[in-house]
Amino acid sequence: MTLNTDLNIPDPDGFYDELLRAHEGLDKAQSDALNARLILILANHIGDRETLRDALAAARGEDG
Repeated sequence: MTLNTDLNIPDPDGFYDELLRAHEGLDKAQSDALNARLILILANHIGDRETLRDALAAARGEDG
C-alpha cells in the first residue's frame, strides 16, 4: 500500500472542526491521550506496516 498524502477527505474543513470539537473541555494530558488513542485506532485500521512507516516519516518531515 502506498501512502496517500493527497487531499482525500470529503469536507476536510468539516472534519477539522469535528477534530477540534473532540478536544473541547480537555486539558493537555487528556488531549494528548485522545490523540494517541486516535492514532492507534487509525493505525490498526490501516494495518500495513510499510504504510505506517511512511506516515511516520511524512509526519517527521522526512523524504520517505
